[in-house]
Amino acid sequence: MRWLLLAALLACSGAAFAARTILVYGDSLSAAYGISKDAGWVSLLGERLKQMHPDYTVVNASISGETSEGGAARIAGALAQARPAIVVLELGANDGLRGWPVERTKANLAAIIRAAKREKARVLLVGMQMPPNYGPEYTEGFRRTYEALAREERVPLVPFLFQGIALDRAMFQDDNLHPNERAQPVLLDNVWRALRPMLGSTSAAARPGR
Repeated sequence: MRWLLLAALLACSGAAFAARTILVYGDSLSAAYGISKDAGWVSLLGERLKQMHPDYTVVNASISGETSEGGAARIAGALAQARPAIVVLELGANDGLRGWPVERTKANLAAIIRAAKREKARVLLVGMQMPPNYGPEYTEGFRRTYEALAREERVPLVPFLFQGIALDRAMFQDDNLHPNERAQPVLLDNVWRALRPMLGSTSAAARPGR
């Protein structure tokens, strides 16, 4: 009987140390396009978590060129493989650059959020904005899409991934679309402000695995 009790305690102890997964689900802005992957904000997030929240690990399922439609098509597989506790959803920029209707982007992002919720994962939505040359009506509608979606789906929002760098040409690569290595810590901080409250304050030794 004592051996059975000891085995049960060891099993519970192992579960308590199991790391939870944060799935970053995005496009080239999260896939470290044009720079070293180790310098990208997602890799920097992994390093920060090791120091501050070792009970979480990061899986980066971002694909350069991905649209919200492509993301919606592959979300089930990504969730099944990663089994995340949190999904950081950073998609839609490529939709905007293609001039897709904002209703189309919103519907796809909503489908991704709902799929994650069905798997008991919490979602952090990362907002993007379009440059002014797309016209005030489209750019404002695009921006508001993320606000409306976060409100309707009751998920936290990073208002704008490029906050603090959008108007600084020195923070971008030659294409003027993708942030360079200097910008990555800023992107991380923008995400971190909304992500950190989702992580809680307990350590890996105190909180149960998922």
